[in-house]
Amino acid sequence: MSFDTLISVDQLIKLRAGSTPALVIDCSFELTDLTAGRRAYDAGHVPGAVFVDLEHTMSAEKTGKNGRHPLPTKEAFVKSMAELGLNDDTQVIAYDNAGGMYAARLWWMLRWVGHSSAALLDGGIAAWKAAGHPLETAAPAPLAKGNFSLRPTLVSTVDYEGVKANIDTKKKLVLDARAPDRFRGENETLDPIGGHIPGARNRLFRDNLAADGRFKPAEQLRQEFDAITGGRPAAELISQCGSGVTASHNLLAMEIAGLKGAALYPGSWSEWSAQSGAPIATGPN
Repeated sequence: MSFDTLISVDQLIKLRAGSTPALVIDCSFELTDLTAGRRAYDAGHVPGAVFVDLEHTMSAEKTGKNGRHPLPTKEAFVKSMAELGLNDDTQVIAYDNAGGMYAARLWWMLRWVGHSSAALLDGGIAAWKAAGHPLETAAPAPLAKGNFSLRPTLVSTVDYEGVKANIDTKKKLVLDARAPDRFRGENETLDPIGGHIPGARNRLFRDNLAADGRFKPAEQLRQEFDAITGGRPAAELISQCGSGVTASHNLLAMEIAGLKGAALYPGSWSEWSAQSGAPIATGPN
């Protein structure tokens, strides 16, 4: 059985006890402390999990115009994952210490390079600990390089020019995953300019989670997204955030809800606001 959205702690235990090869990846991170994720991993992680860093494996070099977490090339990402021991038939389980916001980026990127067998540990490391399972502090022995290869993408993306043109055509609806105050242009702490893309609507990524830190049921997620989008099909939706990270969380939630096929704007607000002449809106709409 392949997992392609979520996996529970109990399902992970059973998976690892079986014959299906699996690679567990810790994606813990903090946007305001770039070494905090590695420290958290070293302090205790799911046994056998390897660590992947948002700033490096999941991002390319910043130019000042391409956003805070620009995507690497597909080839570079595939090479990095193969070096972790990933094979084309390996089930990937990603988790983090932040409600899945960083693990969802890895989930999306694996689909971006054609790997469908990737899922988030629902509830992350908090759920693992709450279930009473032990943690490890030592990194596992390195695996042999895997045969992970680039395959046809399973997702779609939209670039700056495409999003800009959409302001006039309104063919698609942009969903912004940032906090409401940042969406309105208030209390901006990560990017130089506050505000949002004109015409966008706000869907805070944390609204995808229930009080226990696990994703809400599919039916509830579908109702909540439809209430924001007016029931538009996923093919008419673009997910965006500050730097293409929490937007992936919304894409995962939409996938769970049966809204398959929404696009990601990878550069998101950090790229948009760095472009000369980019239109900017403030306030709730």
